[in-house]
Amino acid sequence: MASRSADSRNGSGSSSVDAVSLAIIEQLQEDGRRPYAAIGKAVGLSEAAVRQRVQKLLDQGVMQIVAVTDPLTVGLRRQAMVGINVEGDLDPVAEALSAMAECEYVVMTAGSFDLMVEIVCEDDDHLLETINKHIRALPGVRSTESFVYLKLKKQTYMWGTR
Repeated sequence: MASRSADSRNGSGSSSVDAVSLAIIEQLQEDGRRPYAAIGKAVGLSEAAVRQRVQKLLDQGVMQIVAVTDPLTVGLRRQAMVGINVEGDLDPVAEALSAMAECEYVVMTAGSFDLMVEIVCEDDDHLLETINKHIRALPGVRSTESFVYLKLKKQTYMWGTR
């Protein structure tokens, strides 16, 4: 799978991606293991040119190529989104959350919450421990609100080339 880095998602990425690079990203989003020769044929470049462009996109943080698992199949049976309100500077709290293995997604927001965090845990006990003992214990965390996932209906990573 390919996805854009956090910096490019939040608008602070400085790289400009041309149409050919977008086409390469689209090819990798369809199949992250697609050979460079096949991508080259699809986008009109040589295998070497595709390899160079992919490396440049990776180096610039425009995308990542990762294996995405279904959490249920690897023993992580509880997911939740947690809205967090913070007193003072958001950065230290966001950094601390980003360092936690259970926090898969950390975003600063405008609106009802200062931060939104996606948490993936083994079970309800693990979720409770993560929220109560780790997140709520962080200096600056004023309140949390948890939204436990009952069923995941859609999860894609194809937005990168729209």
